[in-house]
Formats: sequence, structure tokens, C-alpha cells
Amino acid sequence: MAKKRRKKPESDHIDESWLLPYSDLLTLLVALFIVLFAMSSVDAQKFQQVSQAFNDVFKGGNGVMDYPNTMPSETMDDADNQSTEEQLSGLGKKDQKELSEMQEKMDEYIEENNLQDKVKTTLNGEGLLLSIRENVLFNSGVAEVREEDRKAAQEISKLLEMEVPRNVIISGHTDNVPIKNDQFESNWELSAMRAVNFMKVILDNKNLDPRLFSAKGYGEYQPIASNETAEGRAQNRRVEILILPQGEKENNTKN
Repeated sequence: MAKKRRKKPESDHIDESWLLPYSDLLTLLVALFIVLFAMSSVDAQKFQQVSQAFNDVFKGGNGVMDYPNTMPSETMDDADNQSTEEQLSGLGKKDQKELSEMQEKMDEYIEENNLQDKVKTTLNGEGLLLSIRENVLFNSGVAEVREEDRKAAQEISKLLEMEVPRNVIISGHTDNVPIKNDQFESNWELSAMRAVNFMKVILDNKNLDPRLFSAKGYGEYQPIASNETAEGRAQNRRVEILILPQGEKENNTKN
């Protein structure tokens, strides 16, 4: 008599109910990080942005994967605008207006002389900053202003003739490539001497008051770009002129 075949037990159905609490847990973690971000920098507009994102998380969707970006693009644009406002928050309205007018004159000069890729002006919370690339004024590793560029430096000095005298800081900056020659043992010394020599050319203009000018060398320690690329190092090799708000002194700046 043939043996009856045993009936194989049906495979158990995989229980996927654990996915729901796991998804909820991830959603709660996102909410926690949003709250921590808000606590780290509290201000009214940021708090409103965070609140909106927080509401979006809990109004719909089944999990964190439904929200690849919890902050709406309009909100992010508002944050960028606020960042610009914060940069200028250290300036009074009168200073902003006067320095903006100076910036327009400088930008006109830069455009007329086709220096847009070498010279840049920025209005920030410290004042009006004019950044000049190293290769506009100096040969590599040299601190003396090139003879052919002295005229350009003298033209820049005319832009510093102000109805209301202001303190001006001229600073030199380098990349992080070490330098050691007969003249300079470090980038610090090179940057300082470039600032001093450029200031001397500026002060050939007898309409400027030397008592309002100072020079600093920062070497490689205040980069504005990565030193990992040639382009970034070129941006870091620069001389800057900072025109301070009216009444501000050198020791009140972070430059």
C-alpha cells in the first residue's frame, strides 16, 4: 500500500507590521533634529521656518521618506535674504547708504578697467571691503607693488577720499603654500609687507590722512576659499581695504 505523502506546511506569511513603527520612529527623529536646530539659533523668522517644516512632517505621509526636503524652497529663499540682512545688521542706515554709494563708485572703476575677475567689493557688517587679487599688484613672492600697477593703486586711493573721514584697514593675505627666501621666512611676513607697501602707495595721495590708516598681515589664516585647488589659492592671495563705518576704530573690527 502506497504511503500517503505528507502535506508540506504552508510557508508562514512574513509579518511586515514592524515597518510602520519603524517609519514613525524615523519621522520622530527628523522632528527631533529640527527642534535641536531651532534651539541652537533662536530668532523669530527661523523659528517660524522650523515650525512650518515641523507641521509639514506631521500633517501627511507615512514616514520620513515622504519628506526628502522638509523646508519649502520659498522658505529657503527667505533664509538667504535674512542672511544678507544679518551681514549688514552691524551698520546703521546712514552708514549703509554712504558706503553703498562708495561701493557704486568702486564698481564703476572696476568695470571701466576690466578688472571684474580680479577685484571685488563687498558691503558687510564691518564696513565696505575691497578685495584685490595678488596678481593685480605683485609678482609672485614679492612684496613691492609693481611699477606698472602703481597708477591703478593711486586711482583706488582717490576712491578713499571721503567727505566724512573714516578709518581704513589694509590687510594682506596669502595661500597656505610655505614660503622661505632671503626676504621672508613665512607667509605672515610676506602678507604684512604687502599690506604696508600697498598702504604707502595709497598714502602718496596727500588728500588722505595717514592717522586713519593701518596695515595688517594675516598670512594664510583668513582664507576665503579652499587651498586644495589652484583657483582657491589664487583667491586667498589678496590685499583687502576695509572702510569702517563712521566713528568705528580699528580695534572694534574682526577683520
